[in-house]
Amino acid sequence: MNEMAPNTLLSVEGLKKTFGISVGFFGRPLTLTALTDINFSVAKGETLGIVGESGCGKSTLGRCILQLLQPDEGKVLWLGQDLTTLPEEEMRKRRRDLQVIFQDPLASLNPRMTVGEIIADPLRTLMPELATEERRARVLKMMEAVGLLPEMINRYPHEFSGGQAQRIGIARALITEPELIVCDEPVSALDVSIQAQILNLLTELKDEFGLTLVFISHDLSVVRHISDRIMVLYLGRIVELAGSDILHTDPRHPYTQSLLKAVPIPDPKQARARKLEGLIGEVPSPINPPSGCAFRTRCLHAKDICAAERPPLETGADGRQIACHRWREISAS
Repeated sequence: MNEMAPNTLLSVEGLKKTFGISVGFFGRPLTLTALTDINFSVAKGETLGIVGESGCGKSTLGRCILQLLQPDEGKVLWLGQDLTTLPEEEMRKRRRDLQVIFQDPLASLNPRMTVGEIIADPLRTLMPELATEERRARVLKMMEAVGLLPEMINRYPHEFSGGQAQRIGIARALITEPELIVCDEPVSALDVSIQAQILNLLTELKDEFGLTLVFISHDLSVVRHISDRIMVLYLGRIVELAGSDILHTDPRHPYTQSLLKAVPIPDPKQARARKLEGLIGEVPSPINPPSGCAFRTRCLHAKDICAAERPPLETGADGRQIACHRWREISAS
């Protein structure tokens, strides 16, 4: 195990997660491999973006970090302590420091609870020693921080727009004053204009509260504006990990390059003129992934070695990590 840097909050080592599923009339048992050999760390105050198409394991990774899913192998180290081995009661104490913002703001809120009750719920569960008056004071302060008016405290979720509902979810995640928040596609269900507002809010709150974020998205253009580093996942494996600016200006893995080329262009003339070089085909089944490099079935640069051997995750001279047999040749061409 590598020695952790002094400012490392979270470290994931050798993480693997599979799911047993049944297929067909007789329920033939099969194994779906969601994550394999995931290794990374997150420093205090950093925002790590995690990007990839649907089915690449992003949300599963987020849930394993939070111990909402138990990994099959590997460690999730929080300040050096392995969360995967903690008894349930000990893990419960850590939940004050580890919170989550969900993808669908309205679906994540209890429709029978008022805004005040929803935001205060983590306090009742994780900080039961607080008096009712103190809980209410904290809720009102947090509502102000996320841009919700005090008179909204007794309203119900159905009375709010999607953007307002996500502000409620953010307030609920922040109410215990956590150190790390996993943002699981928090803007994908919102209109583009509202997405920008929520991203700006998260950036402001990160600075105000000294937060560390793990930001999950399928959209590289969204991740770029909030992340310090970006990890690209493909079929449950890391294919590239680099600083946000470096990844966008000089992507090395063919999958990262394809994701960037698939980002929509607002100008219709530019969009029509752009050469169609984005992603081709679909993500292979994680039940029966391709041999060697999983991306080879969609890669324009694939050779025989890509089918024969799985590429290791190498560290380049600029500190980026990349898993591709041919990235040096592709970069030089």
